[in-house]
Amino acid sequence: MQTANQESSRQVADVVAERIERLIVDGVLKTGQALPSERRLTDKLGVSRTALREGLKLLRARGIIETAHGKGSFVASLTAQPMLTPMMHLLGSQPRTLYDLFEVRALLEAESARLAALRGTPADFVLITRRYEEMLAAHGKETSASTHARLDHAFHLAICEASHNPVLVHTLSTLTDLLLSSVFASVNNLYHREPQKRVIDRQHARLYNAVTGKLPEQAKKAAADHIGSVCANLREIEQEEQRLVRATLRLEGWE
Repeated sequence: MQTANQESSRQVADVVAERIERLIVDGVLKTGQALPSERRLTDKLGVSRTALREGLKLLRARGIIETAHGKGSFVASLTAQPMLTPMMHLLGSQPRTLYDLFEVRALLEAESARLAALRGTPADFVLITRRYEEMLAAHGKETSASTHARLDHAFHLAICEASHNPVLVHTLSTLTDLLLSSVFASVNNLYHREPQKRVIDRQHARLYNAVTGKLPEQAKKAAADHIGSVCANLREIEQEEQRLVRATLRLEGWE
């Protein structure tokens, strides 16, 4: 039979676990990030060390944090195993799904841009500005396509996080690898084509200015137009390549 003190301690542990979970859901603590020290957590949460340890024990049991001896506790990878499904393999292996993915991006990112313009705080706009400036800085340098893709993705993700909708952020985050493959496809095929690169730069500028200028409808349209334009350009490149292949086959007498 539990004593009153034990019951009270359990309730405090539940509160501790809930508050740390909220920090993770809100994106304050991210996957792989180390939790603050015990002293800092007890100060921030206003609880005893015993209550904190009980709360962390609950989070470990739920698989939300992991603890490494001598290194402390970290936010666990919350979606790695469920995402390794046959469907995810198929989505990643079939080129045609790239365009399906762009449709999903257009829907999710247009709405996240609208919400970011509505709900974004000054701190959100500082983070978005940092990602935007990092992306711009890479354009004038010898930067690999994969690095361009990651910087591009980080800019779009910063906007999504400013939506303050954890489900929206989580949905896009679980598609990170597939999204990066789509962004990589665009920068790999478009960034070395000067006219397309200038268009992308202007679209990113419009999106950045609309979000940080707190213009929700303009932000939504800028995001949708950007992704739609990239998708249309990729389709045109693909058709151009197919025309080249057909012409070469005819030249060689295969048709």
